[in-house]
Amino acid sequence: MYYSSGNYEAFARPQKPKDVDKKRAWIIGSGLAGLSTAAFLIRDGQMKGENIHILEEMDIEGGACDGIYDITRGYVIRGGREMEDHFECLWDLYRSIPTLEDPSVSVLDKFYWLNKEDPNYSLMRATENRGQDAKTNGEFGLSQKASESIVKLFLTPEDKLYDLKITDVMDSEFFESNFWLYWRTMFAFEEWHSALEMKRYLQRFVHHIGGLPDFKALKFTRYNQYESLILPLVQYLKEHGVNFVYDVQVKDVDFTFHEEEIIASSITWVHGENESTKSLTEDDLIFITNGSCTENSSLGDQYTPASFITDPVGGCWELWRNIRKKDSSFGNPDKYCTQTDLTNWESATVTTLDEKIPKYIEKICKREVKSGKVVTGGIITVKDSSWLMSYTFNRQPHFKNQNPNECVGWIYGLFTNVPGDFIKKPMKDCNGIEICAEWLYHMGVPEDEIMDLAENSANTVPCMMPYITSFFMPRKKEDRPKVVPDKAKNFAFIGQFAETERDTIFTTEYSVRTGMEAAYTLLNIDRGVPEVWGSKYDVRALLDATHQMLDGKKLEELDLSLKEKRVAHKIQEKIKGTEIEELLKEYQLI
Repeated sequence: MYYSSGNYEAFARPQKPKDVDKKRAWIIGSGLAGLSTAAFLIRDGQMKGENIHILEEMDIEGGACDGIYDITRGYVIRGGREMEDHFECLWDLYRSIPTLEDPSVSVLDKFYWLNKEDPNYSLMRATENRGQDAKTNGEFGLSQKASESIVKLFLTPEDKLYDLKITDVMDSEFFESNFWLYWRTMFAFEEWHSALEMKRYLQRFVHHIGGLPDFKALKFTRYNQYESLILPLVQYLKEHGVNFVYDVQVKDVDFTFHEEEIIASSITWVHGENESTKSLTEDDLIFITNGSCTENSSLGDQYTPASFITDPVGGCWELWRNIRKKDSSFGNPDKYCTQTDLTNWESATVTTLDEKIPKYIEKICKREVKSGKVVTGGIITVKDSSWLMSYTFNRQPHFKNQNPNECVGWIYGLFTNVPGDFIKKPMKDCNGIEICAEWLYHMGVPEDEIMDLAENSANTVPCMMPYITSFFMPRKKEDRPKVVPDKAKNFAFIGQFAETERDTIFTTEYSVRTGMEAAYTLLNIDRGVPEVWGSKYDVRALLDATHQMLDGKKLEELDLSLKEKRVAHKIQEKIKGTEIEELLKEYQLI
């Protein structure tokens, strides 16, 4: 496997890999990583679909990319997915996946047309004082000291950040800035999360720093992620004969260790009442989803809080633990699944049932909810919420079969263990009505109307996720196994807890990238995997990010010592009349 960039290989079709017709694939997990692995095996590896088996512990595919109608509860979306132009592997995949409506149109085509016609941006990023504009004014509010700490983190080598928290590398002034408010709520970072992961995010998305305040950098699907992304991909795989096996719990994978190679030799699983062990040969390729951010997710309803389930830790984690016992190169699952007080947050799907609540949403987001176009344009963060609540309503209907009277949105709170501002209980102890009431309070609904609207004009389904930010916990490189470990002959790790270079977890791109790298490596597919977008190496992106972070101030307006001013003056004289000067002027830095 190798990386590529540009158009030379972007549209090339690789030759059929040697002996591929003898190979069989066993994919553990049907999240986006597992599904994309299967698609790359078929499209680029030219493997027969009937030789691919996807083993899924639930009764539905899609993993964290969900969107369902539960007949006992209502609509459920555990989280949202934000996408951008340079999800290179994701778009490489979906250019080949037909839409459900028209097989001549790809998912990428439809997504591209939609986001050209209806571009995303927010008209209200943050509120306070019960629905009033928090007046962040699109500014980052970074002190010079805070800006310098961001630059220092950006430039620090990864091995210097092993096991460090964000608080270990950022000063207190940084955490008081709008930048941190935008950052933590958009990406779900906490102060105790990994400095290494924050550095990767800074470098990966430096070209989108200017889009943090208004989300103009983001793109969203037309419907929920399950109907827009997962169902077309599943249909593609099933049409190619891929075998899906649901309600199967993979318990262990065994290996044979040789001096020069490691071979996966068997899989043990439980299906129904029966435990089976499947012996493997070198022609059996195993793709392992190790760990899951949505493992042990629990749903509540209008009258019942979601449960906080941590014992047992869940099937994906136990599988990874069992594999880890075989060799230390297979990562360290306990780094991620043993501190649920630090890795949880709670979401809630709210469905409005009449016209009473949408008018409050429209007052804040300044758009019509039922227009079929962008509504909130990303999350709206309640700056003074004790739960640090954010909420979003995407294009409606959010589900294809949604009742025309209904609007479906999503709420989440980063702080689940502190009392609310209207409902004096921690979010984790609240039922759907209470979570909705807290949200309505922060939208400015008159207090005497809140409980009636929460119970009769909305249906709210809470979802507690104990491990939802577990991949952000401080770590070192070896805590995640490589996509294809050293010496691995016929197995790979895929998903959010596998290690690949430069890319960032908690994205659809990371899932697809690990699937692509795994398939290309094990089948030795002779086509480059698109490299992570290189904006961190692009002086234009860096200059623009600098301009944005300075909130429009010029370099000469910075608070410099007399010595620093003299040096800056000399540099400015040296670059006068050069392209460097022109670039600095173009990006409004001088």
